[in-house]
Amino acid sequence: MGRSMNYYFTGILIILMTLLAFCVKPAYGGSTQTNTSGSNTAIEGGYTSTATTTYESGSTSTSTTTNTTNSDIKSAPPSAAAPSYNSMTQDVCAVGVSAGIQTFGIGLSGGKHVIDENCERLKLARILNDFGMKVAAVAILCQDERVFESMIQAGTPCPIDGRIGKEAQALWSKYDHERPDYDLYVKRMKARKDKEEKIAKEAALVEKKRIEEEAKMTKEFEKADREAAKDKIKEELKNLKNVRWFG
Repeated sequence: MGRSMNYYFTGILIILMTLLAFCVKPAYGGSTQTNTSGSNTAIEGGYTSTATTTYESGSTSTSTTTNTTNSDIKSAPPSAAAPSYNSMTQDVCAVGVSAGIQTFGIGLSGGKHVIDENCERLKLARILNDFGMKVAAVAILCQDERVFESMIQAGTPCPIDGRIGKEAQALWSKYDHERPDYDLYVKRMKARKDKEEKIAKEAALVEKKRIEEEAKMTKEFEKADREAAKDKIKEELKNLKNVRWFG
């Protein structure tokens, strides 16, 4: 239950951070200033001023000066501070986790306590061992898949249903779905099965080749025997022709 809540909280936090990163537009501080001056000047606000000088020859002189200034300034937003989570005592297997994200215009931060299950197992096993419950201490450590696997490899399977030793091994073989390392166990068994099938196929090919070689040699031997028998018969017939019969 605690682990699923941790995943739920982490998923919500990641989704919110992603939405903030892609949906919030950055804030820009910008200004545009236009100044126009001259003898012919148009002033914003509906006012117009025109200055024209006419000389005796009838010529007209007009001068206009325009200045435009654009600024595009990005202001740095304040950073979001992640809250600090501390355990109230050193004898609690809890770790504080917090995170925060800040974009232009909005920021988000949050945190929570996460239970360290391995720390809890070690503390419980130590207490049970101090009370003299050694088998129970081993059993709770065996909830960790690494400990369970090491016990199997050492030939001392973890206790199950009050059974130890060979009886425990028989029960674990019968109810293998209860193993803490069941997923890894199934994967390993499948890999072993594939390897055994590969070895069996290679052995079958070698055996087939050996049988074919033996059959080929047998045919050659039979052919040689037939040739030898024919030669022997011919020799005997030849000898019979040379025999004189006496009455």
